[in-house]
Amino acid sequence: MSERVADANCLLGVLHVADHRVVPWAGGVFRRGLSRETAVMDVLVTGATGRLGTRLVEPLQAAGHSVRRMSRRGAGPGGVRGDLATGFDLATALAGAEVVVHAASDPRGDPWQVDVAGTRRLVQGVDRDRLRHLVYVSIVGVDRIPYGYYRAKFAAEQVLLASGLPVTLLRITQFHDFVDDLLDTARRGPVLPVPMGWRVQPVDVGEAAQHVVDVVGRPPTGDVVEYGGPEDLSAADLARAWVAARAPGTHVVATPVPGKLGAAFRDGAAVSTGGERGRRTYAEHLHGS
Repeated sequence: MSERVADANCLLGVLHVADHRVVPWAGGVFRRGLSRETAVMDVLVTGATGRLGTRLVEPLQAAGHSVRRMSRRGAGPGGVRGDLATGFDLATALAGAEVVVHAASDPRGDPWQVDVAGTRRLVQGVDRDRLRHLVYVSIVGVDRIPYGYYRAKFAAEQVLLASGLPVTLLRITQFHDFVDDLLDTARRGPVLPVPMGWRVQPVDVGEAAQHVVDVVGRPPTGDVVEYGGPEDLSAADLARAWVAARAPGTHVVATPVPGKLGAAFRDGAAVSTGGERGRRTYAEHLHGS
């Protein structure tokens, strides 16, 4: 692989409620003090220790839901153990779940084992009589960008669409702080090479987490919905903003990336084509506003 493509792939890396009286409701429970449109449900979050998963618990609880956080070790408050890669303790973790927010992924390991085979194990383990909504967190562009990890995410989507479960596939653009990490990793001393002409649409992870909670409370779509940041930016402009705020003196070099991968990003495959958008810009993120 050429150094230019390697740098491009490096850049790609390519979310407590006060004590309320509980009142019954057909199909769920309501807490007094909350909106009567908010059904209190047992929510299991997979990938609960990840970048998004850690931000999901507070807004889910604020919406009145009972939240359990699944991870391989099951550590921390509300933590339950479950391993998508092996199936170990997965059935126990899924027991009683009315909603599953499936945010687990393994981009640096074996996504075919965790994202695809693990999703099949999850589908087999849920209580179909109890499950009301499965929200799968995916990535904008998995159907259009020829990248191995993205192909695995797209395959996991197909597993869910064929499962017969009440699902919503929520594709989200890249998070602001993930972009920070990619740019920091791609920097070579005083030079930051970035792919020429690539278009991106970063989004605030906190806003994305709140949107996941909003989707949880809606009826399953049985299809794909998208959520992106407020701006369609070039990778070079984004990198220049990052350099000005985080690495002054670094020189941004836009480098052509040949092949289908580069073409897909230049054509806007990583930019949402519809759906709701966040409000916090990347510049606001960089300046803490």
